[in-house]
Amino acid sequence: MGNLKPGATYIYERVDGVVYAREAGSDPLTREAIGWDSDSYPESAAFNVLKESNYWRDIIVAAKSNPTLQEALDRAKIIYELSKKHGKE
Repeated sequence: MGNLKPGATYIYERVDGVVYAREAGSDPLTREAIGWDSDSYPESAAFNVLKESNYWRDIIVAAKSNPTLQEALDRAKIIYELSKKHGKE
C-alpha cells in the first residue's frame, strides 16, 4: 500500500484471510489489501475476488484518461443494466 499518509490513522480489517487497510473516516470501499494469511494465498476464493476487483479498479482508473476504454466500459454498463431488467444477470 504505497499511499500511506504520514500522521494519518488507519483502520485494519481481516476478512477471509486477507488484511485490508483504509484511512479512518474514509469510505470502507476504499480499503486496500495489504497482506494475506499464508494458508489463503494465492488459491483462496477471497484472493481471487480481490485480484479481480483490483483488476477492474485499474481498468476504471485507466478509462478516465482513455476515451476508447471509457466508451467500452459505458457499453458494458448498458448491457449489464439491460440484462438485469430482463432477468439475465
